[in-house]
Amino acid sequence: MSSTFGTLFRVSTFGESHGKGVGVIVDGCPPGMELRAEDIQIQLDRRRPGQSKMATDRQEADQVTILSGVEFDKTLGTPIGLLVANKDQRPGDYGEMSQVPRPSHADYTYQMKYGIRASSGGGRSSARETIGRVAAGAVADKYLRENHGIEIVAWVSQVGEIDAPDIDCAQVSRMAVDANAVRCPDAAAAAAMEAEILKARNEHDSVGGVVSCVCRHVPAGLGEPVFDKLEALLAQAMLSLPASKGFEIGSGFAGARMRGSLHNDPFVRKGERLGTLTNYSGGVQGGISNGEAILFRVAFKPVATIGLAQTTTDMAGREVVLEAKGRHDPCVVARAVPIVESMTALVLLDLLLRQRARKGNL
Repeated sequence: MSSTFGTLFRVSTFGESHGKGVGVIVDGCPPGMELRAEDIQIQLDRRRPGQSKMATDRQEADQVTILSGVEFDKTLGTPIGLLVANKDQRPGDYGEMSQVPRPSHADYTYQMKYGIRASSGGGRSSARETIGRVAAGAVADKYLRENHGIEIVAWVSQVGEIDAPDIDCAQVSRMAVDANAVRCPDAAAAAAMEAEILKARNEHDSVGGVVSCVCRHVPAGLGEPVFDKLEALLAQAMLSLPASKGFEIGSGFAGARMRGSLHNDPFVRKGERLGTLTNYSGGVQGGISNGEAILFRVAFKPVATIGLAQTTTDMAGREVVLEAKGRHDPCVVARAVPIVESMTALVLLDLLLRQRARKGNL
């Protein structure tokens, strides 16, 4: 089931970029949680297109409708159906590309896999598919926050060659992240990032970047060795996102340059529990959360669809020059922030429910 994610908290997304709508079925949400459309809309508003001059011009309100699983503003424990209608479709923008696979896009691979593909907007490979993930993630995030005090905050830490300075992971908040359109909590770095994104847009090109994420107050014990390790599931979740190309947790690839004597995280007493003096492990040891903050990063490539003319071939192998006409982001990372948070919430809640089941605490 390629469109389903999770074990006990399961989500199945549906819909194409230029179809009638996109949405998700959430199965396994605990009953009795207060849930209204506005609880979900907050994250959808952060993800939606048309937020600034650095995003696609597509205008979509992305208003969510709760179809099932909620009555009198409380979850019933039954499947929750969430739907967002597509309003601003322009399939005509993609007419010339129906026979020309766009470079580094999924057009060719979908055609090879299924023998057919959506002729406009990338279909299921479009970032519009992530609406269902964000809607489901908002439900999971609310449960984690209200019942376990878990906080998930993501931010843009790099655009192209521009890096943000070290952010205080213990204090960074979504309010600080949303203080500017780039969603970088460092104002100076955000200004430089915005200039870089607008430069790429004016040149009909695109630029990549990195989203960092911290998860605070995650209890020790989440993760299912050997194959469902916490970091393995986070990596799967993040690398399933459109345009994602890399994942690292804790020290990541930089840890390969370190000695064990420096990289090891010594244990210390922290109130009523053991903790670690450093956190090169990124809050995960042996695939299981250790109670420290979980910190990871996700790399996103430059958007594949650009306005510059590109020499490529059509499906018959004939050389053509392609100039994309669709509406696309010059950089995805600002809109990817709530998507990263949502996928993180899905992973953590699923593992939390699995841990509760192991202890017989249903």
